[in-house]
Amino acid sequence: MTPIKKHFEFSRHALEQMKLRNISKAVVDDILASPGQILNEDVLQVYQSTTADRKFLIRIFVNESNRVITVYKTSKIKKYYEGKI
Repeated sequence: MTPIKKHFEFSRHALEQMKLRNISKAVVDDILASPGQILNEDVLQVYQSTTADRKFLIRIFVNESNRVITVYKTSKIKKYYEGKI
């Protein structure tokens, strides 16, 4: 059985933050399609994965309407990633 692919919309803020932080839409789309983890934080889901070189963790915050509200990358992987990487 093929998994259902979710459709995500991007807020203006998320697109601005991606540009400001030099995170491409292709990278965000890849993480949304196949995240390393999905965490629940209050009413938001956080899709996250490490970069290929494992220097950064990219975190994508999505609301209940599948709208991406912000995106950022952090070097504090152990702080946010649950379990082993």
